[in-house]
Amino acid sequence: MHDTALEIIEQHASHGARLREEFFLSQGACLRQAALRAAACLATGGKILLCGNGGSSALAQHLAAEFVNRFFMDRPALPALALSADATSLTAIGSDLDFSQIFSRQVEALGRPGDMLLAISASGHTANITAAITAARHAGLLVLCLSAPASDMARHCDFVIETPQAQPEFVQELHLAAGHLFCRLTDYYLFENAVALTPYLQSRHTTEV
Repeated sequence: MHDTALEIIEQHASHGARLREEFFLSQGACLRQAALRAAACLATGGKILLCGNGGSSALAQHLAAEFVNRFFMDRPALPALALSADATSLTAIGSDLDFSQIFSRQVEALGRPGDMLLAISASGHTANITAAITAARHAGLLVLCLSAPASDMARHCDFVIETPQAQPEFVQELHLAAGHLFCRLTDYYLFENAVALTPYLQSRHTTEV
């Protein structure tokens, strides 16, 4: 029997490479701007909240760890929290209220004006992610979402990084790559090119005064 495993690997690699190039060419400017605003958020005492379901939940926790610990360079710890990490809160909210509120309830409790929510959804049509985005907007948070094309949640977000139309495994691979670059660029603006944050810091100071 002919073993097609190597052909499957080659097809996956070539298709994934094309999607990755298309993705970053179309979404690079938005990713840059989102990282710039995330750096400004952190520079002014804010924090990053992250949420997702399933594999996106794992990615949210992975990226939160990159901020809290380190990613590209040795630097101070940065405040980030994955809302899927607290099983007690998740199950209490899901049991007493509704599963659609497991993230929004935590955003209400933890989010403050000037913070950022990073919402991740491979489908782009998830009730509890949409509810978290709505709660974040009401609380004065900036919202970045990683989503599929034509996402229901996109119109409620400040920054939308959309993948090309693709199978779920490719969408998740692109979200991981975008998440890593989001961490890398946030570090870059905080510790290598902090002068780029000046307009956002001045704007916040003027608002507070």
